[in-house]
Amino acid sequence: MTGSAPERRLEDMTKPAISEAEQIIEELMQLHPKGFDLSLDRISRLLEKLGNPQKRLPPVIHVAGTNGKGSVTAFCRALLEAAGLSVHVHTSPHLVNWHERYRIGVSGAKGRYVEDGLFADALRRVADANDGQMITVFEILTAVMFLLFSEQPADAAIVEVGLGGRFDATNVINNPAVSVIMPISLDHQAYLGDRVELIAAEKAGIMKSGFPVVIGHQEYDAALDVLVNTAERLGCPVTVYGQDFAAHEEFGRMVYQDEFGLTDAPLPRLPGRHQLANAAAAIRAVKAAGFEVTERMVEKAMASVEWPGRLQRIQDGNIADLAPEGSEIWVDGGHNPGAGEVIAEAMAGFEEKKPRPLFIIAGMINTKDPVGYFKAFADIAEYVFTVPITGTDAAIDPVVLAHAAFDAGLVAAPTSSISEALEELVRHLDPEAPPPRILIGGSLYLAGNALALNGTIPQ
Repeated sequence: MTGSAPERRLEDMTKPAISEAEQIIEELMQLHPKGFDLSLDRISRLLEKLGNPQKRLPPVIHVAGTNGKGSVTAFCRALLEAAGLSVHVHTSPHLVNWHERYRIGVSGAKGRYVEDGLFADALRRVADANDGQMITVFEILTAVMFLLFSEQPADAAIVEVGLGGRFDATNVINNPAVSVIMPISLDHQAYLGDRVELIAAEKAGIMKSGFPVVIGHQEYDAALDVLVNTAERLGCPVTVYGQDFAAHEEFGRMVYQDEFGLTDAPLPRLPGRHQLANAAAAIRAVKAAGFEVTERMVEKAMASVEWPGRLQRIQDGNIADLAPEGSEIWVDGGHNPGAGEVIAEAMAGFEEKKPRPLFIIAGMINTKDPVGYFKAFADIAEYVFTVPITGTDAAIDPVVLAHAAFDAGLVAAPTSSISEALEELVRHLDPEAPPPRILIGGSLYLAGNALALNGTIPQ
């Protein structure tokens, strides 16, 4: 299972050059563990030495959840920027470059990923303050976020949780403008628990006594009960999707409703029915954080929102050139059973509007549930090609992953790269069928690999 020489050259040629900040991170990875070790002790010690920058942030929208964190973050940013406000944004993991984790707000314009010199300087200062003490790389990167966001002026900051909530390194924010909990499902069970109510309890750890809480759409009543009970116990003003606010499609438009009234707006630019609920949670969160939300803001935000690697359409570039002519290509980083169901629903919706055979190119890491992810596609996918992932030591071997797809009821075969998978896909096409619909997904790492291969670097 080896790719051809041209394929290997293409994969190599599309690797981005390593920046100064990325060189520093690589050095830190040799000194500090890359895995998970959930605790607030190390990050608190480090932030104390840095002068507690987390206490000098603009109003913070703190976001946790199993799925939808990135989308609601993107919607919140789009809403605030539509009002001309400057917004810092922290997300993880990145897709192609480490810089994507830090978007620095610009007054009256879209925020920009942190410049390399500024990023490298913050990394050095954090590493020097840590002085060789044991700490995870994520904790160092989180301290960098607090340093950057405290020193660059902005009107708001949106901070996405890395893992869980209660012991996540971002959870040293003691006075959030609002805490947002997005859909809870099974993921990271080894760290967060093997039942949704246990995972919900960990995510609820970002709630702070007396500060507003917005709860997004929840599929599981057990998770919702834990979240609501925790908010009430802490005396948090709480609003819940489906009870206090909601959104639905009507005549090709999005209608948002809460106790303040109705807002009629364009459908979100991000595809998929699930994005209506994500947009609604963002609107409610921005309001709860104390910002005015006008109908014009919502209209502009729905038309401008962007979130790379989440049902992102690929229409040109290297992957488009390698795919069969006329292919419809999507890249998505969803990586657990809940995300699989949402993405499969979106694919089924595309099928209703324009029938095409669906092929999946999948790569996943070994902390996920591949069978649970693949089951969502059992009735709609023609074939799965499994691929390795670069940028992580936890990738599932394509042979093992193909067996998981088979166990979920799909026909699958391992390949050595996205390029080879596209080449193999051609051999499985029915010449009488329409051009294929191709989903490249199963991991944010794979989404990043695909965007890098395609030459589509997130901006």
